[in-house]
Amino acid sequence: MNRENKRKLFAKGYYKNHACNEPFICKNCGRLVVETGAGTNHRNHCPYCLTSQHLDDEPGDRNSDCGGAMEPVAVWIKKNGEWCIIHRCKICGVLHSNRIAADDNPVKLISLAMKPISSPPFPLDRIEEITDLICGDGE
Repeated sequence: MNRENKRKLFAKGYYKNHACNEPFICKNCGRLVVETGAGTNHRNHCPYCLTSQHLDDEPGDRNSDCGGAMEPVAVWIKKNGEWCIIHRCKICGVLHSNRIAADDNPVKLISLAMKPISSPPFPLDRIEEITDLICGDGE
């Protein structure tokens, strides 16, 4: 079954309380994604490239008409230590948060977590100079 058509086949909110474990083809990397190994009944992103698809307005409602690819842009950690991926739709720009799955690519997850460190909003070669200006001698 094709994920885009689920909204037409089931009642509103069906996927809030029912497993969404049908296989699908990732719109970004083209790989087949199956629920096996996810550790969840609600697979909503590709474990290889972490890309999702904009299907929901609210989790499980399948009410979005956008259908755009949702690129992973960041990770955040819940109070209980669980990691989540922040996805941004390439078409409409909406942001959604999704729990990571057990079989998600750990290198991609770490890469997302390190993105702010690898691309700071200030020049790293001038960090000592900036620290001196802000804090005095920097010690």
